[in-house]
Amino acid sequence: MTAQRPADIRIADYDYDLPPAQIARYPLPQRDASRLLVYRDGAIGETRFGQLADHLPDRAMLVFNNTRVIRARLPFRKETGAHVEIFCLEPAEPADYALVFSRTRQCSWHCLIGNLKKWKSGPLQLTVPCGRDAIRLVAERKTSDGDRHLVTFTWDHPGCTFADILEAAGILPIPPYLHRETEQSDLQTYQTVYAQIKGSVAAPTAGLHFTPETLDALHEKGFIREEVTLHVGAGTFRPVRTATVGAHDMHAEHISVSRRTIDRLLHHREPVIAVGTTSVRTLESLYHIGALLAANPRAADRRQLCVEQWMPYDSHLPSLPLHDALQHILDHLDRRQTDRLLAQTQLLIAPGYTFRTVHGIITNFHQPQSTLLLLVSAFVRHGDWRRIYNYALERRFRFLSYGDGSLLLRK
Repeated sequence: MTAQRPADIRIADYDYDLPPAQIARYPLPQRDASRLLVYRDGAIGETRFGQLADHLPDRAMLVFNNTRVIRARLPFRKETGAHVEIFCLEPAEPADYALVFSRTRQCSWHCLIGNLKKWKSGPLQLTVPCGRDAIRLVAERKTSDGDRHLVTFTWDHPGCTFADILEAAGILPIPPYLHRETEQSDLQTYQTVYAQIKGSVAAPTAGLHFTPETLDALHEKGFIREEVTLHVGAGTFRPVRTATVGAHDMHAEHISVSRRTIDRLLHHREPVIAVGTTSVRTLESLYHIGALLAANPRAADRRQLCVEQWMPYDSHLPSLPLHDALQHILDHLDRRQTDRLLAQTQLLIAPGYTFRTVHGIITNFHQPQSTLLLLVSAFVRHGDWRRIYNYALERRFRFLSYGDGSLLLRK
């Protein structure tokens, strides 16, 4: 019998009934008081997240996504009184996150636009406090591609950066399935305690359970901690709307990984545990970037170092041991005389995927018919995703971004 191609998977087979009452609209007061489902090669049990260190494999390396959620929603009002919201997705000019946040006077972003029908032409203006001054932020829509729009922002204060503008006037985006507006408490609770690098428009939610005490417990027990950066885009949590997975388009996300982390992965002989699906996709993308570099050592920029959606399933790239793939990345960094890999990934992990780097996943409970649920299904034994989710539903676990967590382990 021929194995089903991942592109032919029917998304209806990854549906389940999620009662609204089990969607956590707010986090618990204590992050690590959340429940933790533990799946170990077919067996299912539970504990509290604060006891995570007691359930991890000895000498495991935990890899965290240190991205920080930005206040990406900018509320404009037209002279007619109509509200138009511009949701900044990713930078266009300059395309580098650090550079765009430090820009003064002008920058451009790829954006979603709320109430677009009210913005047919002309610029929008917003008054933004900057220190003791009030500055005028002007937005102009340049081009459109589907629901994405290129918007150029200009402002009249050379001492005010775009990071300052977002901090002063932007609204932190929270998931729409919470069915509420962003509140002051979300500014803290919708960030991980280790968030550092600004760029995400959604939190890497598996990390929301960690506290400084949890991290200290991991350190005391000898677990290794490494960090990567994947700036989470708005499409990460988007349900698959097509009948089969092959018709779903994954968005590209920017990843950044230090030479030190890649070198430690290369020499690490114990299990690697990814904290969150974004860390999974980053770590697994490293293998395929190494294969790209093996085939084309001259690949230089992010566009050439992009893991495309179906590359792992039908690629003609060489099949390499993980050690060799990581070494190709280190050689690339040597040639470029840099200590950080900058790349992009559209990687879609679905049943049929071969994991190269990750031996365990810490994650939340995901939406029905989502690519994140496909990833979980690809990692656990065939069909076990439904056993895991039935267990969590029957025992009233809390679901989605502010919900409970799971630790998924396999041999």
